[in-house]
Amino acid sequence: MHPADVRDAAADLPREPGVYQFEQDDGTVLYVGKAVELRDRVRSYADPRSERIRRMVEGATRVDFAVTDTETQALLLEANLIKRHQPRYNVRLKDDKSYPLVQLTDRTFPRIEVTRDPNDGATVYGPFTSKGDLDVVVKALRETYGLRGCSDHKFANRDRPCLDFEVGLCTAPCVGEIDEAGYDGDVQSVKRFFEGETGVLSDPLRREMERAAQAQEFERAANLRDRLEVVESFHGGGGEAVSARDERAVDVLAAVVEGNRATVARLRSDRGQLVDRERHRVDAPDGSEGAGESGRVAEVLSAFLVQYYAERELPDAVLLSERPDDPDVVAWLEAAGVAVRVPGAGREATLVDLALKNARRRTGRDDATAALRDALSLPRRPERIEGFDVSHAQGKAAVGSNVCFVGGSAEKSGYRRRRLTDENDDYANMRQLVRWRALRAVEGRDDRSDPDLLLIDGGEGQLGAALDALDEVGWDVPAVALAKQEELVVTPDGVRDWPDDAPHLHLLQRVRDESHRFAVQYHQQVRDEVKTALDEVPGVGPALRKRLLRRFGSVEGVRAASLEELASVKGVGESRAETIRSAL
Repeated sequence: MHPADVRDAAADLPREPGVYQFEQDDGTVLYVGKAVELRDRVRSYADPRSERIRRMVEGATRVDFAVTDTETQALLLEANLIKRHQPRYNVRLKDDKSYPLVQLTDRTFPRIEVTRDPNDGATVYGPFTSKGDLDVVVKALRETYGLRGCSDHKFANRDRPCLDFEVGLCTAPCVGEIDEAGYDGDVQSVKRFFEGETGVLSDPLRREMERAAQAQEFERAANLRDRLEVVESFHGGGGEAVSARDERAVDVLAAVVEGNRATVARLRSDRGQLVDRERHRVDAPDGSEGAGESGRVAEVLSAFLVQYYAERELPDAVLLSERPDDPDVVAWLEAAGVAVRVPGAGREATLVDLALKNARRRTGRDDATAALRDALSLPRRPERIEGFDVSHAQGKAAVGSNVCFVGGSAEKSGYRRRRLTDENDDYANMRQLVRWRALRAVEGRDDRSDPDLLLIDGGEGQLGAALDALDEVGWDVPAVALAKQEELVVTPDGVRDWPDDAPHLHLLQRVRDESHRFAVQYHQQVRDEVKTALDEVPGVGPALRKRLLRRFGSVEGVRAASLEELASVKGVGESRAETIRSAL
């Protein structure tokens, strides 16, 4: 965009707080920013402040925007959009968390739900900083106004009210218990609450609390009082209640920037004792070297603070190696009751120095991801690796696992598992599993970031099935496989035989072993739930059936077992072994 184009685009923007995006014609988002006043902020890009920003503006073809109610909401929405679009010119934490939103779906009878990926056409409120408080508020709204929380599929196929109706969470529009006009009135009340009219919800809660107290239902009255406190503080800063607290939980953050990458070390102190240490990799903006080391660290910490606490409880205080360069971030933390300090001396300064040492420390996992990048000729260091495996018993109870490693460590919040169509074909099962993951990613239905590498548990056949699924869906992610017997790495270009002590081989082995463990665990759970021929055997209950299946692997394994082997299982004995053998 030329400077004149930027000024023209800015002239059409409102003088309100919000978030803006510089985009290309194909929809690629280059940069996301927030503004107290959108028009003036975007107009400033006609005269870029740095070479990096100048390149970004020249590469963009349009500006999109979203208006927010408050500056705090603009700050949090910016963090959500950065995580979703991973813009090249923003500082980006390698993390898949985002701040929660509330949506009312675009239906005749709208559904209310907490989400991080709203539907097209939905009425969306937020983002909010505290998911716990948001869940309390949404449940209170449903109890008061009866909006449905079920999926469209369940809503369309009911012939009688579900349990939500029985417990007072829904007015059951699915079966005509409430008409469209009555339901719409309740929807409008919910919208008024999210638009700032707190009394729409607090007044009914207060009346209910008073009734419970008069009826001497003191436990219920106390629960309603706690809920009322959350509701009344809900609009004070994007959904985060402000309260004065003792500084028991203190986070210490320090950052080190190297080229276009940064490392942030976090220490957690609880009542004066160090209880946790961790390091995070951060993508720093391209071409921002002119900001100076101190300025770049301040920029990284500003972005990290908002993105990291997307789904984490805020501490009582944050100690930093540099003061964030964005005053809105500091204002947001302080409004939420968090003390922000850059200590110069004393024990707090010692903690910051320790965090700096952790940020500078080179680890084997860092070396492993770098070596893996070089060995596989990947375009970037594979910070995020997803592993896939399938498990079944001769085609029965087929399941698939999808595990996630970030920076060489298991990220269990990113684990997923799936029931597969029962088929005694490992290649077909793997194709089905990878296609499921790829399709969700391409359609924007997966709330996780795209991985840098896929690792398939198996050999050439399993890798070929996975690559077929990726090609079919059009998901462009590198994939390799690791065969168990000889620990050979199979790639689309051939087979690699790495030394046994190679750190990048050990990294792939950890991912492979974890995906296998997770798949087998789920398969055993599903297998134990499946009805088998053992259910018809007299004297074989659920517990004994589970022991038999775990001992022999399947009904066929039980059938092939000898009388002695059957009798040796706890709870069987010679007589019951004869019964099982005869029945099967």
